[in-house]
Amino acid sequence: MTMPWKLICKQEDLIEGAGVAAMVNGEQVAIFYVPESDNKVFAIGNWDPIGKANVLSRGLVAHLQEQWVVASPLYKQHFVLASGQCLEEDISVPHWLAKLEGGEVFIAVN
Repeated sequence: MTMPWKLICKQEDLIEGAGVAAMVNGEQVAIFYVPESDNKVFAIGNWDPIGKANVLSRGLVAHLQEQWVVASPLYKQHFVLASGQCLEEDISVPHWLAKLEGGEVFIAVN
């Protein structure tokens, strides 16, 4: 079964090494453009479950424990961009497969 891909934005809408927020099916999604990574783009939920706010797209991107992560701007927990898993707490945020193709950013949706 093939996965349905949804166009989210253009590559030019992204900021290298940082995140932007997008509304996808009524939910805020944080899209990160990390050209140094194999994936290039990542998509996780924008809601920080610890800080209780939609802020993850504003966090700092880093390479930590051999994984690309974003540090929440509120309490600084690190969320793995590929899985949404928090490194410091037993909690995670939603994540989606994302791809950059022909200058456009897509995420897999159900």
